Amino acid sequence: MTRIAVFASGNGSNLQALIDAIGQGKLRAEIKLVVSDRPDCHALQRARSAGIAVLAFEPADFRDKAHYEGVIAEELAKSRVEYLVLAGYMRLIGSTLLQLYPRRIINIHPSLLPHFPGKDAIGRALAAGAAETGVTVHYVDEGIDTGPVIAQERIAVVPGEGRADLEQKIHAVEHRLYPQVLRQIFQEEEKWPGVR
Repeated sequence: MTRIAVFASGNGSNLQALIDAIGQGKLRAEIKLVVSDRPDCHALQRARSAGIAVLAFEPADFRDKAHYEGVIAEELAKSRVEYLVLAGYMRLIGSTLLQLYPRRIINIHPSLLPHFPGKDAIGRALAAGAAETGVTVHYVDEGIDTGPVIAQERIAVVPGEGRADLEQKIHAVEHRLYPQVLRQIFQEEEKWPGVR
């Protein structure tokens, strides 16, 4: 069973989708730790309710990103975490974690990358009058949503559609797609350990 850490900064709905998928036997993984840069975010409440250990502190309390990620890395090592799964984590991953987890850090983003990377992808898609948007699961590199794409799903933007309706459609796809893609990745890992 693949040992993962989930990184989240906000509501944690994608974290909850992963917790549910594991509980339903749809994803062979164990969430060893939930990491957050926002100690008061709702994702941590979801984690605690599920009996998952949490690690949360303000990055500003550390002298630099390397020190901040070094503390996280120590905790990941203690739990023998194999993959980092970003689920609404609003910070760029730095070189410390990228070097420790090459091609083992995965993110989900609410657009069809390379369109609308970074923050407020849904709002920017609406403002641009995009006919479609979607969801992308990708590996993380040093850029902002620039890593290799693993999977995408398109979502039509209905003319005149409001933000709340589009967000609801995107979340529904995210909550289905993320566990599905992770399951495929982890199954390959079990068949061919160490290949990635």
